[in-house]
Amino acid sequence: MNKRAFLKMSAALLTGAALPRDLDGGQRNTERNWAGNVEYSTVRIHHPKTRDQVRQVVKSCRKLRALGTRHAFNRIADSTENLVSLRHLDQVLALDKESRTVTVGAGMRYGELSEYLHKNGFALHNLASLPHISIAGACATATHGSGVKNGNLATAVVGLDLVTADGQLLTLSRDKDGDRFNGAVVALGGLGIVTAVTLEIQPTFSVRQDVYRNLPLEQLRTHLDEILASGYSVSLFTDWRQDTVNQVWVKTRVGEETGQPELFDAKLATKNLHPIAELSAENCTEQMGVAGPWHERLPHFRLNFTPSSGEELQSEYFVPRAHALQALTAVDGLRDRIAPHLLISEVRTIDADRLWMSPSYQQPCLAIHFTWKPDWPAVRNVLPAIEGALEPFDVRPHWGKLFTISSSRLSARYQQLPAFRDLLTEYDPQGKFRNAFLETHLGVRNG
Repeated sequence: MNKRAFLKMSAALLTGAALPRDLDGGQRNTERNWAGNVEYSTVRIHHPKTRDQVRQVVKSCRKLRALGTRHAFNRIADSTENLVSLRHLDQVLALDKESRTVTVGAGMRYGELSEYLHKNGFALHNLASLPHISIAGACATATHGSGVKNGNLATAVVGLDLVTADGQLLTLSRDKDGDRFNGAVVALGGLGIVTAVTLEIQPTFSVRQDVYRNLPLEQLRTHLDEILASGYSVSLFTDWRQDTVNQVWVKTRVGEETGQPELFDAKLATKNLHPIAELSAENCTEQMGVAGPWHERLPHFRLNFTPSSGEELQSEYFVPRAHALQALTAVDGLRDRIAPHLLISEVRTIDADRLWMSPSYQQPCLAIHFTWKPDWPAVRNVLPAIEGALEPFDVRPHWGKLFTISSSRLSARYQQLPAFRDLLTEYDPQGKFRNAFLETHLGVRNG
């Protein structure tokens, strides 16, 4: 499918979610992920409505994995026997205004939680580009927003309720469980079924969003750090086809904004824009410097709109921010191989954290994201070239997106992986929650 045909199809489907389908358009009666590129290996999906029902499901199954909003693009959530959907565990369980924490069901989406928090005078520190994703799933995979001082979404987690392999409920907290807790937050679904998450919150705040067009690459090379730090959250969008960055999205907390008409020769946009300029911006969050609540500006897309038809593939790679310019230059050297298969690429920053399996463990990172046309054979061929170009910078992949990096290289990048393997064995000695993805990429026994 060429880019023009894809964009035409996406625009036609913007106001409604697509049904699961083959990438060639044929309808399927199988269970798939949001993008449609992964057909789960079982159609046996449990839908518990309470924590006790989750415990019963866990006790009754030999093997199972948890499903959130199905936004993973690989087989991290797959199981050959049983899946458990957490979508009914979607309520706010407690708001503690004094300690500034909120406890929610694992299946709750960030969009609904954000609206609730704002109405009560509170906010999260950051959000991802899509507010449609589930909280437990996003935290388990170290999903992130942007900002040089903002950690990924999992860094807000201060407590977890977890159903372990024997059906028992385990509560873990940052205060009581120390470094073990840092191993349990980004756990890739391997320790058990998370039923509730407690998050740090802060007083609500307002944000304005300004978009700049056509940032010259020469300016990017000269002023990269200043550009990435020009707002509370900054995203660079490029198609790797020209000597400019297509768009720079700068999200600034009200009271800290500069309101500059240019950003290193990039011009302020005169209308709202979609990251893919050919598409309508009606489903994007408000731009043009109009201030609004944090949860209506930090994501790129509005909760009540469908951001795309879902027919796309995604990859993302993290490198230490100290190597940001070299990494971007290396990827730019592959533009002729990347551009024909690409819809858009996004560059973001994430602050360092202490979570064992986070790509930003003990290092601030630059993340280079690729939204691909839905052609897996073509994408599979180009990924090793990107990974090879980023190899000198200790590249790490996003756990929920497509990559081909070998397990040996991943093992070398995650210094706490041996401790994490021990944690998996301790909490799940028979491998009830392990699957082929964890076995392949982490070198752990699959039951």
